Amino acid sequence: MKSGKILIPQIEVLPTKVQLNGDSPPELELRFDMPWGPDFVETTSELPPNWQLRFIHNQLFKHFYNPSRYCPSPFHVTIARKVEFRSEQHKEAYFSMCEAVVKKWKLAGPRPLNANPVDNKSGIWLFTDRTKPTHFFPPNFLPPYNTEEKRQIILSYLTEEWDEKTLSWVRAEYPEKEIPTSVKQKRRVAPVEEKSHFMEWCGNPIEALLGVSGRAPT
Repeated sequence: MKSGKILIPQIEVLPTKVQLNGDSPPELELRFDMPWGPDFVETTSELPPNWQLRFIHNQLFKHFYNPSRYCPSPFHVTIARKVEFRSEQHKEAYFSMCEAVVKKWKLAGPRPLNANPVDNKSGIWLFTDRTKPTHFFPPNFLPPYNTEEKRQIILSYLTEEWDEKTLSWVRAEYPEKEIPTSVKQKRRVAPVEEKSHFMEWCGNPIEALLGVSGRAPT
């Protein structure tokens, strides 16, 4: 890692959805997938959100070779384990709230996960456990990312993905980019907010969704 062979870009992320995984009982996950694929023909086009995560992931898998290497369901953060809801109504209300917050984050665009939005602390952190970071490797592959040389490097690591079932590299398949008219209109009229106040205007509509005020019924 210290040699610089792993190219680490500045990382700004965009959540794609909150979901329950396939475990029983399930885990609650916040996903950071690539919502569409990069354009391998027009190399000056916009890179998809979260490209940095797959870019780093694929480099690590190619560099630290082990035939049985396995990364279960990458590109997510586990919010809670063994999740149960009081009722289907509470479940629907909770996921409606999550969807509203994710939509507002998408309007604001990708951002670094920092307490201070001015100071980008992205990079690779190594932990002995979930609470004890031991090593930090800062970005060494800096913007801009629209030059011909850098774009070719980025795309070379996005052409493949690791198949968890066959434990082998396969050609990457990405969703098509879709921009509904309603989203375009919302982008034009979205309020300009300071990044540090982003979560303040996300709100918490769960009580309204349940149709109650105060404590939700059990």
